[in-house]
Amino acid sequence: MPMSALHAQTICTWNYPPPYDLFNWPSWEQMSLNQTDFGDPELRERQFASIIDTTGDLIGFAQFFPLLGVTRLGLGLRPSLCGTGLGVPFVRVIAEEAQRRAPFDEIDLEVLTWNTRAIHTYEKAGFQITDTYQRNSLHGPAEFHCMVLKAPVIPS
Repeated sequence: MPMSALHAQTICTWNYPPPYDLFNWPSWEQMSLNQTDFGDPELRERQFASIIDTTGDLIGFAQFFPLLGVTRLGLGLRPSLCGTGLGVPFVRVIAEEAQRRAPFDEIDLEVLTWNTRAIHTYEKAGFQITDTYQRNSLHGPAEFHCMVLKAPVIPS
C-alpha cells in the first residue's frame, strides 16, 4: 500500500542496534522540513510503500526507485522483526510488487558488503551479486554489492 505520512513518521522512530544503526532515519520533522526521501509527499506517493501484516501492523517499507530499464529496491524491516525469519518472505513480496509495477524491468538492490545477514537473505530470496563497487553514502565512502533478481518471483 502507498506509504502514509503516519507510517513514514513511525518509521522515523525505528532504532536499529549497532552496527545497523546507520540505517536509522532522521527525525520526521527533519525529513518533512527538508523534503527528503519519504519526507517529500510526492516522492513518498510515487516510490514508497508500507508493508503491513494481516492484522494491519506496519512491519516494513519498500522503495521502488525507477532507473532506465531497472527498478532499484530499497527496503527496511521493523527492527523488532529482524532475525525472526521474516526476511525472505518480506523481500519476495517486495520483489513481486516491483515486477507487478514494471514487468519488463530488471530488479536490483544495493547492499553494503559487510552486511552479510542481508546478503544471505537476498540470496535466499533469489538475488545474486553481480557487481561490487565503492561509492559515497550518507556516512562517507562505502563498498556495496549490486544484487540482481535472477528469477521471477512466483506470486504467493
